[in-house]
Amino acid sequence: MTSESAADGPVRSAASALKTFWNFILRSFSHSLQVRIVVLTIVLTSVAIFGVGTYMSQQIARGLFDTRLDSLSSQTRSILAELRSLAPVDGQAVTQDTLSSQLSSIYNRSAGSVYSLTLQPKDPNSSFSTITAGGSNEDGEATQVPVSDELREAIRKAPTDDKLYQSVSLPDGTGPGLLITQELQIPGAGQFQLYYLGDLSEQQDTLNFVQRSMFVAALVLVVLVGAVAWIVTRLVVTPVRTGAEVARLIADGDLDERMPVHGNDEIAVLGESFNDMADTLQHQIEQMERLSVLQRQFVSDVSHELRTPLTTIRAAADLIYDSRDDLDPVTARSAELLNSQAERFDNLLSDLLEISRYDAGAAALVPKPVDIGAIVTSVIETVSMVAEQMDTAIVVHAPSSPVMAEVDRVRITRIVRNLVVNAIEHGENNPVDVYVASNAEAVAVSVRDHGVGMNEEQVEHVFDRFWRADPARKRTLGGSGLGLAISLEDAHLHNGWLQVWGKLGEGSCFRLTIPRRPDQEITSSPLPLPPRDAQIRGSALVAGPLSSDGSVRIQTGSIPIVVETEPEMLEDDNKSVAEAAPQASSPETTTTAFEAVSDGEAAADESDSAAADGSETGTAETGPRSTDVGDPDLDGDGMDDGEGGRS
Repeated sequence: MTSESAADGPVRSAASALKTFWNFILRSFSHSLQVRIVVLTIVLTSVAIFGVGTYMSQQIARGLFDTRLDSLSSQTRSILAELRSLAPVDGQAVTQDTLSSQLSSIYNRSAGSVYSLTLQPKDPNSSFSTITAGGSNEDGEATQVPVSDELREAIRKAPTDDKLYQSVSLPDGTGPGLLITQELQIPGAGQFQLYYLGDLSEQQDTLNFVQRSMFVAALVLVVLVGAVAWIVTRLVVTPVRTGAEVARLIADGDLDERMPVHGNDEIAVLGESFNDMADTLQHQIEQMERLSVLQRQFVSDVSHELRTPLTTIRAAADLIYDSRDDLDPVTARSAELLNSQAERFDNLLSDLLEISRYDAGAAALVPKPVDIGAIVTSVIETVSMVAEQMDTAIVVHAPSSPVMAEVDRVRITRIVRNLVVNAIEHGENNPVDVYVASNAEAVAVSVRDHGVGMNEEQVEHVFDRFWRADPARKRTLGGSGLGLAISLEDAHLHNGWLQVWGKLGEGSCFRLTIPRRPDQEITSSPLPLPPRDAQIRGSALVAGPLSSDGSVRIQTGSIPIVVETEPEMLEDDNKSVAEAAPQASSPETTTTAFEAVSDGEAAADESDSAAADGSETGTAETGPRSTDVGDPDLDGDGMDDGEGGRS
């Protein structure tokens, strides 16, 4: 192992620890209101203290500087007066030594307040040289006055009596200094420039002490404010957390949970109000559960109790119906009506018993490998007579190979029959398209009609029990009004979806999507919804579960889903619209007619396009059998409600 590799280990560990700590901070900040308030309080307090401290420090520094400047300026005036008062002795001119002695005397008297004094002759040709008192280095040599170029330029331009000053650093680097300069005339010596360098170290020490004191005070204040914010927010957040936990427990079904209440403050009032609300909800939920149990029990008991007299009535009605040829026309017609209404009554009881089994959680699957295409073919054979009498063609688009899935054949047959019969009823004699497709995880059946369609409200409520899309619509095919509700529960029982799209004037499309195995989750459907041939602008409303939750629903309401689509579509071509869910590529399919032989050549997308323009499609062949169209015998499943709305 190299030295670099050995050094990488601690570095990676430190980086990992820092990353973990940072993620913990971010998670705490985003998930904890208390942490967020405390952090924001500390940050804002720190910013405020920094701003105030900076302002106060600047003001104190300015005050100390101004005070020192006034003191040094006063001393400079005294020195200037003393130097100007020099006069020749016994008629002799002032000499270099005289000036040096006088300057040293002034420096010695001002020790402690002045760092150095320097006299510099203005005339370069003067017989005097620069004289410096104080400011010696370690070798005893006088240090040079720190005069900047800016100050020299200012001295050159300034009038004779102007006093100039500049903040400088002392030559020995011990601290800050203040350089004051002014021109003066010494009798018998000429013009000189006086440089007075004062020491500001004492003022700097004072400022440093004040700044340290302010920093310590700010640190203590920030800690205290953070602690106060933590305590105050804890007093508020703790009851909120308790309330959230109690609400979660109540939502999970523990209706006896309540918030603890202490004191008489606003939090206590909130807790009491929450507990009162929980008591009311518990009472109402328990009452609704009792009513629901009684309702389910009533429906179940009535359905079972009516079975016995209904069986007797059916037997008598069948006997009379079989003998109708021997009766007069009025009585024969009455026998036919009695027989058909007895069948409707039997169908209604069958649906009520089925929905009561779902409500009681007693419905169970009997899955077996089944060809979904065969189920569709069988259903179309059953309803072919009704389709012929309604002058409706049924077009099947199915793969050439079997579409296998483990399903309960009886329940899937009931769903498909219900969807096809509803399409015939509301298709306005237009063709009904039935699509069958599959992908790796699911199989799907879509039933598309081109009839009256549905608006958004009808799409949202189409799966509700006994809900009628149009109460005034003329009834053609009678039923219990529970067909779609039972179909939705059958789809849920398979862990699948049953969804619908509709638009007024363009018909509707029901899509059943079920997994290939009941225990498998599905994420997409092999068929589009809205259908490819739908003319959609903007968004389309699709009703049905996003995914099956496997629960038994007492009220089978629908879940609206807004599907965004492309805003621009051509009305005269066969372009497909954006699909409502992600789709997998389906296997090679053919467009086949009922009881027709599939050619096995066209692909799934080609068959859809063919269905759109009417090419290479067939219609369902109906048999010569006749029956009462108003009351066909469809085993009570998949029928419309008794008032003509979608069931």
